Amino acid sequence: MHSIIETSLRTLIGFTVLLILIRLLGKKQLGQLTIFTYITGVAMGNVAGDMVVHRDIKLIDGVVALVIWAILTFVVEYISMKSSRARVFLDGEPSIVIKKGIIMQKALASQRLNMDDLTMLLRTNNVFSIKEVDYAILEPNGQLSVLKKPSLESVTKKDMQIESEVRGCLPAEIIVDGKVVSSNMKEFNLSNEWLEQQLKQAGVNDAKDVFFAELQFDGSLYISKKEDVK
Repeated sequence: MHSIIETSLRTLIGFTVLLILIRLLGKKQLGQLTIFTYITGVAMGNVAGDMVVHRDIKLIDGVVALVIWAILTFVVEYISMKSSRARVFLDGEPSIVIKKGIIMQKALASQRLNMDDLTMLLRTNNVFSIKEVDYAILEPNGQLSVLKKPSLESVTKKDMQIESEVRGCLPAEIIVDGKVVSSNMKEFNLSNEWLEQQLKQAGVNDAKDVFFAELQFDGSLYISKKEDVK
């Protein structure tokens, strides 16, 4: 019983400390935008895991290791933000692997990519033939950015001279499971009177009867009523 309590406590502390540190490091760390941030995240997870599982590691030692690792990561990220040379050293820089429809073989070799890797990355961008590609750039995080040849690019409304509607606002949750999301109401300057009117037009007397309601681009309200669950 004592073993279970100790493990639970170590898990709770390790999880909490790791979550706080990751949040402090910022969204770049959460998104794992570069190889460095990815490796850092994995390393911090391993430290936290060892702290939980291995009881020969003191709890305070594990917490200190996590904090020091986070501080070092923050310092390195700060240096890379201020220095372009450090940024290139840590994150790398984009590599053009297809230029004007021509495969850059030296660039592929330097990035340790073969044609199977390249065609796979192209398919993830909905490109199934290299003939369609004008430029392809391998980003520092390993993703491939693709620019198709002008004749194969998707036609836009501007190309067809079709007037586009102006978006009044971004879609946002207004009611979730019968509860009004007051923060979004305030964000979009929506009043309770407006909400009541929208609900009445949909034949709903109370927000509690709504499963989900979402503000649309044009300012209208999409409403999905709760179903009777028996």
